[in-house]
Amino acid sequence: MNTVEIITIGDELLIGQVIDTNSPWMSHELNAIGFDVRYKTTVGDNESDILEAFEKALERAQVVLVTGGIGPTKDDITKKTLCKFFNTSLVFDEKTLETIATVIRGLGKDLNELTRSQAYVPRNCTVIQNRMGTAPITWFETNGKILVSMPGVPYEMKWAMQEEILPRLRAFFHPADTILFRTFWVKNYSESLLAIRLETFENELPPFIKLAYLPTSGLIRLRLSGTGTDSGTLSGQMEEQREKLLACLGDDIVSEIDENLENILDNRLREKKLTLALAESCTGGKLASLFTAIPGCSTYFKGGIVCYSNEIKQQVLGVESSYLSEYGSVSRQVVEAMVVGAYRIFNTDCIIAVSGIAGPDGGTPEKPVGTVWIAVSYKGKVQSQLYHFSQNRESNILRACNNGIRMLLEIINE
Repeated sequence: MNTVEIITIGDELLIGQVIDTNSPWMSHELNAIGFDVRYKTTVGDNESDILEAFEKALERAQVVLVTGGIGPTKDDITKKTLCKFFNTSLVFDEKTLETIATVIRGLGKDLNELTRSQAYVPRNCTVIQNRMGTAPITWFETNGKILVSMPGVPYEMKWAMQEEILPRLRAFFHPADTILFRTFWVKNYSESLLAIRLETFENELPPFIKLAYLPTSGLIRLRLSGTGTDSGTLSGQMEEQREKLLACLGDDIVSEIDENLENILDNRLREKKLTLALAESCTGGKLASLFTAIPGCSTYFKGGIVCYSNEIKQQVLGVESSYLSEYGSVSRQVVEAMVVGAYRIFNTDCIIAVSGIAGPDGGTPEKPVGTVWIAVSYKGKVQSQLYHFSQNRESNILRACNNGIRMLLEIINE
């Protein structure tokens, strides 16, 4: 199988100022076409460190994909370092300048000297025009191996990979192996208990099929991955293992779609032409942010209320004061009343309501930190559930979001 190493460049990645989202996306796309990502390296804006990373990567992988460090500012040194590594120099490329000028005009801006300098490219590479930005993409071939330098800006990198790099890699290497995946979202288990439950299943897997555990706040995503030279045969073998897993876990499998939970619900709501509203207390708008990050969510998402205080729960959602005084804001009675209030305001098919104690303080012996009530409604049918999460605020918020989405998915699918 053709092997790949991904190198991400930038001091901001090393100090945690920017989170690397490029590598996971690239790995997923590469695996889908039969390339095996063996290594991921992050290196700062330091010439000697970058040179060392290039050398090691080309020793152990057939394909090296580099992102970052090719902007117009002084800290962007990747192009010059590539020239040093491949013993070449920068030359001015008129076609690249034309592309840059087109991009700049599309942004309603004027071409300046700093941006114009982006048209300098290494002499002995194949230049791939970047239609999404001003940093050119460069493709180097050396001893049957490939090194590609791309922008670190995620949407530019994704365009480059989808439109240019992946097709060229297929044509260059003609990958023979097929990699297939099956994904399963599982509820009601910790990672260790799930591993115990699946011990026999896992031990009986053929050597070319592997099982991975990917814990997500509140749920676990299982991934079956299989590798083979015949896609038809492999597909049948993967289906056989899928059936065994379904028999083993049954209703604890929430979904088999390889997407985040919010994207799975997004697809379901669109498919059934349903509308959604939210009433959030302890999640503080996090649920709403998950959906509004999805393009086109306005087709179903009407809005949400962040009712952090009891006053807002009463005045906006109409929660009875007697519920709050008798049962407390974190209770079945209150969270179900929040659903009723949200329905009155938004008149939607579906509602998720959440109230809890995220922490790190605010807990009591009766209701410790991590206590969360969630209620969901689908066309008038209401279900609610009590959860006891962790002592960690961030984890509690994410778990509340995921379980609220999961509960609504289940009631819709009933």
